[in-house]
Amino acid sequence: MLPYRQRCMELLDQVNSTALGDVRTRERLLGDLLGRIEPGGWVMPRFLCEFGFFIELGPRTRVNFDVMMLDCAPITIGADVLVAPRCQLFTANHPFDPDLRRTMWEYAKPITVGDRVWLGGGVTVLPGVTIGADTVVGAGSVVTKDLPPNVLAVGNPARIVREL
Repeated sequence: MLPYRQRCMELLDQVNSTALGDVRTRERLLGDLLGRIEPGGWVMPRFLCEFGFFIELGPRTRVNFDVMMLDCAPITIGADVLVAPRCQLFTANHPFDPDLRRTMWEYAKPITVGDRVWLGGGVTVLPGVTIGADTVVGAGSVVTKDLPPNVLAVGNPARIVREL
């Protein structure tokens, strides 16, 4: 196994087994795991990621239980963002050609989430997506393309239903 994946797995085991009340240990471990976590940022267990160092969380951003971030490319999340339980942010993708998939070809595109965004429970964000500031994505939605600031988007694929 590659050393950076091994390191990530070991840190995830520690993060996910640290008592919720042990704030200092959890903050230290998250600081070691993630590329950047600003003051007030928080990640609840069970958190899963592939590398960790590609993830940046802005100040006061809250990542709730059972979130998965496949960070083969950068995942940048702004300030005061709420990521509800069981959200999934996937930067990785595979080609449509079955021969290339069989040989494990993969590519990745970054994800950017603006300030004060709320991702409802179970939201999935796909590779290359940018979500503008102050946007709300309804529970269970699948975000397949960029969303502008100040909108409510819901569904699969997520569609804008109104401005906020």
